[in-house]
Amino acid sequence: MTAHAERTDTSGAWSAPGRVNLIGEHTDYNDGFVLPIAIPLVVTCQGARHADELVRVDSRQRPGEPVRLPAAALAAERERVPGWARYPLGVLAEFRRRGHRIEGLELEFDGAVPAGAGLSSSAALCCATAVAVRDLCAPGVGDRELIDIARAAENDYVGAPTGILDHSASILCTAGHALFLDVRAFQSSETGGFDQIPFDLAGAGLRLLVIDTGQTHEHAAGGYGARRAECAAAATALGVASLRDIGSVDELSALSDPVLYRRAHHVVSENDRVREVAGLLREGKDPRAIGPLLSAGHASLRNDFEVSTEVLDAAVDTAQETGAHGSRMVGGGFGGSIIALVDTTDAGQVEEAVRQRLADMGFPRSRTFEAIAAPGAGPVA
Repeated sequence: MTAHAERTDTSGAWSAPGRVNLIGEHTDYNDGFVLPIAIPLVVTCQGARHADELVRVDSRQRPGEPVRLPAAALAAERERVPGWARYPLGVLAEFRRRGHRIEGLELEFDGAVPAGAGLSSSAALCCATAVAVRDLCAPGVGDRELIDIARAAENDYVGAPTGILDHSASILCTAGHALFLDVRAFQSSETGGFDQIPFDLAGAGLRLLVIDTGQTHEHAAGGYGARRAECAAAATALGVASLRDIGSVDELSALSDPVLYRRAHHVVSENDRVREVAGLLREGKDPRAIGPLLSAGHASLRNDFEVSTEVLDAAVDTAQETGAHGSRMVGGGFGGSIIALVDTTDAGQVEEAVRQRLADMGFPRSRTFEAIAAPGAGPVA
């Protein structure tokens, strides 16, 4: 989607999807590589401009927590805003901080992306807000700035130290494709840094299952921020701007701190896995070939980055034991979901085996759906 030339509507509906990252966890804030797809689960925003200067936000999932405040007070009133509303109001505040005229607006949200499942429900909420506000109030804003606005809202207004993976996926992904994103190149270029790779599992007799374990996580909590700080410390110790600058795990021997070594080892090896998976898909190889790389990514997240949990490990192990070609946790970690690449004929047995294993562990409300590469954010027809 390109920048709009003129404002034509005073109301409308927009949606933004959650995402599943095939491979490339915790690499985005290290200037590395990621490979997400958008999923069919979306956050929808019904929006309208008003002549007054009052901002109104409501959520069907939070019927008792509407927010009404003057647009000029968005920044000053941040601490008094309910948790869910900080995401859309953070987007509005960021538009205003950048000089866009944001005044009377009414925004009503309805979300189908499960919160805390590692599927980027918060980014979907921010991006649904961003595309609505762009189309209603700031039509000159292009997709790159829109992504940066949504990221800044989470980082600065909410206080969640996310990278740009989730917002880029929600805005840029296209149906039937995985998004290969070179974060450093994307952020330093006006046009390049990403491309769309055909991703058709059905044609190969495969399905990508997403299994939400029911163990929730939250990016604003300490674990995610601690990993970012450790990666930055590792880069400093190695004398580079970011871990993206390390070309091989062999270069990590200079790290004497074992924790920093493990964190850096994950990032460097994960960048290699992203490039290898992207290469296999570009070449039209049987997608089953990416399965071992997904499993290797989980082992790295579990052992080197230490963001997996007992529940996630059990779900991954069970999926692989019952027929998955590859499986791994997805998202920032500390709970959430796993993905499993399975033959269509084995999908039912894998789903049931994982469901039963999680129920035995005290997580009886796991849910499973198929991840199909869906389109990114935009108006609802």
